[in-house]
Amino acid sequence: MNFGENFKKIRKDCGFSQKEVAERLKICQSNISDWENDISRPEYEKLIELSKLYKVTLYELLGLEPPNFF
Repeated sequence: MNFGENFKKIRKDCGFSQKEVAERLKICQSNISDWENDISRPEYEKLIELSKLYKVTLYELLGLEPPNFF
C-alpha cells in the first residue's frame, strides 16, 4: 500500500471526511485529496497533526513497520 492509500484508509477508519480533516488542520480540502492521490506529500508538521488527529503513530500513518532496536 502506498502512502496515499494508507492516509485515506486511516481517515475513513476514523470516520472523518476530507473536509473535516482539512478544517481541523486549517488547510484546503484539495491538500487532503492530493495527499491521498499521491500527488503531493504533507509537510512534517501536518504528519504530526494527522497522527494526533487519527490517534495513530507516525509509523502507522505512513504504513511502515517500527524499527526493532532489540
